[in-house]
Amino acid sequence: MVRRIDVTGAGGVRLAAWEFADPPKTGEAERAPGVLLLHGLMGRASHWASTARWLSERHHAVALDQRGHGQSDKPPEGAYTREAYIGDAEAALEQLGLAPAVLIGHAMGALTAWQLAAKRPDLVRGLIICDMRASALGAASQREWENWFKSWPLPFATLADVRKWFGEDDPWVEHPNPARGAFYAEVMAESEDGWRPVFEPEQMLKSRQTWVYDAHWEELAQVQCPALVVRGLDGELGRAEAQEMVRVLPHGRYAEVADAGHLVHYDQPEAWRAAVEPFLDGLFRP
Repeated sequence: MVRRIDVTGAGGVRLAAWEFADPPKTGEAERAPGVLLLHGLMGRASHWASTARWLSERHHAVALDQRGHGQSDKPPEGAYTREAYIGDAEAALEQLGLAPAVLIGHAMGALTAWQLAAKRPDLVRGLIICDMRASALGAASQREWENWFKSWPLPFATLADVRKWFGEDDPWVEHPNPARGAFYAEVMAESEDGWRPVFEPEQMLKSRQTWVYDAHWEELAQVQCPALVVRGLDGELGRAEAQEMVRVLPHGRYAEVADAGHLVHYDQPEAWRAAVEPFLDGLFRP
């Protein structure tokens, strides 16, 4: 079962939220604990489908297409600020009746999750941060992303071409990675001249520039709920920085997933589950 739920985000932006399985049946006196899943930059809710399905055995798990992504609105002149993304997640928790919820975020979605947890501790009972750095990345990183978008051979003739380019031919790929190719195939839509991303690269760069120049340690220190920092051994978050994030978090814990890159939950879904499920069990243990 896949069900879409419309949410009104910050500034009236229409957002698409998704359930990928029926939530568990609970009695009137007991409600299934809420979980909100937040994808990273260029991602979409469907990237969480496998995670949402096993979560739904015991939780009410909802994944959000964030503004500019998936099937949510992509206003050309819309706000792609940190405040807007945080406001959207806050609105989703309240309108979907998930709070106090566990927030699970990947990359940019993880940053949104911990900033919301710092801002509204009443809405968040637990936090899982997947492969997101707290340090500033700087101007060189942003220029690298600008050049990377320009290198995409758009439009792609077929989805097979998408999978091959992002899984093998992309200069950022160090070795063949079919999971990465599949990940990007999910964010493409067919147009008259071929396959193009469902997002606007300019909006992705606008979203990124609102956090890439700043460090985010202060917000981490303000997170009062239990938090788990997860990294792929071949991801973008290094072990030393991840462990420092755990130290800065008042109730931080650490986990790592072998044979996984930046797309931890997508690269190694079974190992990802093994890394995060004990943390979730601990949150809800009587």
